[in-house]
Amino acid sequence: MSQLKIHEMPPDERPREKLLARGADALTDAELIAILLRTGRVGRNVVEIARDLLKEYGSLEGASRCGIKELRKIAGIGETKAVELVAAFSLGKRLAREKLSKQKLDSPELVHELVGAEMRMLRKESLRVLLLDTRYRFVGFEEISIGSVNESIAHPRDVFRPAVIAFAYAVIVVHNHPSGDASPSQADHSLTRRLAEAAELLQIKLLDHIIIGAPAEGNPGYFSFKEAGVL
Repeated sequence: MSQLKIHEMPPDERPREKLLARGADALTDAELIAILLRTGRVGRNVVEIARDLLKEYGSLEGASRCGIKELRKIAGIGETKAVELVAAFSLGKRLAREKLSKQKLDSPELVHELVGAEMRMLRKESLRVLLLDTRYRFVGFEEISIGSVNESIAHPRDVFRPAVIAFAYAVIVVHNHPSGDASPSQADHSLTRRLAEAAELLQIKLLDHIIIGAPAEGNPGYFSFKEAGVL
C-alpha cells in the first residue's frame, strides 16, 4: 500500500520543508534523493521511489556508481531525473577529491579513502594510476586497463604515459581484486617490479602500488607494496 502523497503529508515531514526547517543533516538519504527527483509516479510517492533506488543498489554508495541506463530501471526515474542524479553524485565525488587534493596523498590509508569504496564495487579488475604533483598532492587519475574478473594486464608504458603527458612528479598505482582478497598474486609482484624499474628510468617516483579488497576483522581492505617493504 502506498504512503500518502507528498502534499498530503504533514508539512514538517515533507523533504523540502524539513530541510528548510531543520537542515540537510536531519534528512535521510531517501529524503535527500527525493528532493532531487521532485515528483513521484501514480501510486508511489517520490520518497518511496528514492527508497526503491537505494534498495535496488544496496546503499547510497551503490546508487552513486550507477549510470543513466541503470538509474532508469527504477520505475519513476526517467532520463531527466537520471541525468540530474548522475550530476549530483558526480559533484559529491569531485568535492571529496578536491578535499583530498589539498593534502599529501602519501599513505595507503588516504588512497583507500579516495578510491577504495568506488573500486570495491567493480565487478572486474581496474588498474588506475593516480597522478601527484611535487608536494604529493592529487591532481587526477587515469584508468589504464580493465581486466577479467581474475586478471588485469597493463604494460609499464601504458601506466606511465598519463604521468609523462601531465608532467606528474609521482604516481600511485591502484587496482582492485573483485574477489575481495587483497593478497598480491605473483602477477602483481611481477608488475610491481617492472613498474619500479620503469619509474627509475623515467625519473618519476612510484610511491606505492595498492590492491583494493574487502575489509574484514583485522584487515583494512587493502594491500600496500610500500608497507610490505617491496617499494
